[in-house]
Amino acid sequence: MKNIYVVMLIASLLMSFFSNAQSKNTGPVIKEYGKVWAIENTDFKVDTTMEFKAVFDIMNSPESHEVINTSIETAARFLNMHAQSGVPADQLKVALVVHNAASKDIISNVAYNKRFGTDNPNSKLIQALLDAGAKVIFCGQSSMSRKFPKEDLIEGVQLSLSAMTALIQLQNENYRLIKF
Repeated sequence: MKNIYVVMLIASLLMSFFSNAQSKNTGPVIKEYGKVWAIENTDFKVDTTMEFKAVFDIMNSPESHEVINTSIETAARFLNMHAQSGVPADQLKVALVVHNAASKDIISNVAYNKRFGTDNPNSKLIQALLDAGAKVIFCGQSSMSRKFPKEDLIEGVQLSLSAMTALIQLQNENYRLIKF
């Protein structure tokens, strides 16, 4: 009976060690968001000498007004995973083009509270991305159709003619489209 307890204790300690060794981490670019796994011994190596330019097409949003839009957090994961893998932060360029249902996710807390009775759960994430040098671009067509005027946007969010226009222009500047 004593041996069973010893085996259980050892198994528990090993599981604890391995679960801690394999944890997701944030940072170094976005410290509070964008947890990623460290991947060791990859066959397809990250080219740490190249510039990574990504544009994220953000059109969907959770129905809840109290949860973060994980599509937006994908940009934080992109920055963190590449920085953790040795790509210098100045070689990481990120743009988010926001439209459709995600329009609500880039408005200020004041505007969000007026509409939904709570602070915008994405405001700190958007600010962290802006502080890291990300471009956050809002579709002017969505602004008008969904009634989110420029004055309601989080400071630093840019208004464009349309999401289509911003996506084309960014891709012409060699940003690679990421949509998921």
